[in-house]
Amino acid sequence: MYRNRNPAEQMAFDPSKKTLVLLGTGWGSTTMLKNLDTDNYNVVVVSPRNYFLFTPLLPSCTVGTIENRSIMEPVRLLMRHKSREVKFYEAECTDIDAERKELTLVRRANSEDSKGDQEPVKINYDYLVVGVGGTVNTFGTPGVEENACFLKEMGDARKIRRRLMDSIESAAFADVSDAERDRLLHMVVVGGGPTGIEYAGELHDFLQDDLSQWYPELAKKIQITLIEALPNVLPAFDKKLIDYTQSTFKENQITILTRTMVKEVKEKSFIVQNPDGTRSDIPYGLLVWATGIKAQPVVDRIRAQFAQVQTNGRGLLVDEYLRVKGARDIWAVGDCALSGYAPLAQVASQQGKWLARRLNSLATQAAREGKTDADVFSLIEEKSRPFKYSSQGSLAYIGSEKAIADLPFFNRNITAGGVATFWFWKSAYVNELFSLRNSTLVVSDWVKRFFFGRDISRE
Repeated sequence: MYRNRNPAEQMAFDPSKKTLVLLGTGWGSTTMLKNLDTDNYNVVVVSPRNYFLFTPLLPSCTVGTIENRSIMEPVRLLMRHKSREVKFYEAECTDIDAERKELTLVRRANSEDSKGDQEPVKINYDYLVVGVGGTVNTFGTPGVEENACFLKEMGDARKIRRRLMDSIESAAFADVSDAERDRLLHMVVVGGGPTGIEYAGELHDFLQDDLSQWYPELAKKIQITLIEALPNVLPAFDKKLIDYTQSTFKENQITILTRTMVKEVKEKSFIVQNPDGTRSDIPYGLLVWATGIKAQPVVDRIRAQFAQVQTNGRGLLVDEYLRVKGARDIWAVGDCALSGYAPLAQVASQQGKWLARRLNSLATQAAREGKTDADVFSLIEEKSRPFKYSSQGSLAYIGSEKAIADLPFFNRNITAGGVATFWFWKSAYVNELFSLRNSTLVVSDWVKRFFFGRDISRE
């Protein structure tokens, strides 16, 4: 257990030590902060959100299975465990001058001031770790930004909940036509990856366990449709698990449309291109866009400074030591780093832990040798083994208290699905949560839902 220090007990910044700036509070950056020895560096964290979000359980927050704050870990709680002061700036990094080692920050806007009216803040770094993740990729589809809901941040989960309950409450009015009621009660998920599958499963459970009690007539009319452009949902999973998921969805009356591409999203309907090439206009009440990711604007600005080697628009190309190619004293971790691995939470977490341990080791060794100005950016290749990702397997909840698991076991994979796997899924996620506080809150939420059901309030 970490020691919870009073900030007054922490040692202040040491001018003789290098300044290490962490951009972001996602899986890579936060795991790195958790494992970094602040005796070796002056550490600064910059992020527009002051908490870490346990994203695998985000779909559960959209329907009230888990309370929002149960999966949010304040960054300052992690900072208090450190022996030396860690500075945090709640701001967005809008630009990086790699030559001058200077970051441009814009304070997070609030209700009283707008981002455009604020003076940018400049800070300098000696070493920089970029862990800003990615943003939702709409693939240029018209109308998505304006009319769809995303599922990447806590604000997205709140928006989905409001729109879901608004659709249901609007459909409850007696003067609503049958066609309009059917539209309002049609819930659509675009994207057949784990996020889309888990949200569809959570929505089905909400319908079966709670809405059927409070809105018995409407619950019978609610339709859930999942749309995937590829031939199968969950393409990264074993085929047996794909078939099991599709079978479970069929039993739960969740419609899956594969080889179907969304071409436009309008206010009350969306246009799809069917497998035979024809197009259909489908009405909806709620549409959740859970597809891929693309690079954040600040990542594009870094790429532009090293355009000769940074040739992939999806993120920052890094070498086997997570160093940004073409740059000096900059590493990248997580979804914004193109390291040859899939953009997964466990990849980002392992990268953050690996990089923190390497920097700890190099700084300790340099101090022991009296080299206060050691170049750890260059030494990491000389003194360390390259980063290598070790897959811990894949899990997904599919509704009706069933889950699927694709787990590595020596030289082969073990696949499982069903109720027993659901309990394994729960235990695995409780174990992965960042703190005992989070684990306790999540388990408490599950117990409350079992006894009292989900909260159906709008907010």
